[in-house]
Amino acid sequence: MIEVGHHIAIPEDELQVRAVRASGPGGQHVNKTSSAIELRFDVRGSPSLPDRVKLRLEHLAGSRLTQEGVLVLFAQEHRSQELNRQAALDRLVALVRKAAEPPPPPRKKTRPSRAARQKRMDAKTRRGGVKALRGRVRGDD
Repeated sequence: MIEVGHHIAIPEDELQVRAVRASGPGGQHVNKTSSAIELRFDVRGSPSLPDRVKLRLEHLAGSRLTQEGVLVLFAQEHRSQELNRQAALDRLVALVRKAAEPPPPPRKKTRPSRAARQKRMDAKTRRGGVKALRGRVRGDD
């Protein structure tokens, strides 16, 4: 069981973890070892997540979500397969935790007070006066 939050835990049998070859620099080591980890988690088919968390997770996942609703995370930062496995799990947990947070309430529209509008206009007038004094100096020719 992977503990995500107070009431959310993901059973390990819902995750598919596969070791694959990493890409990028690394020379012979990266070409010979399968140290990168591809983690797959079926968001839509998971019985362990509440529906509201599933919807937010799908939205947060973006391009990491397949059309079938499977979240694919790829970790290849480390040379060790075990460290990459832990990095992928940490990313999954962070993503699910963020999805479990309730969305912030919508912003209430407010209008500036009369005093705030007057203060702004006074500042603009003062600034305009300063800039007007910066004109070219006329000499007596």
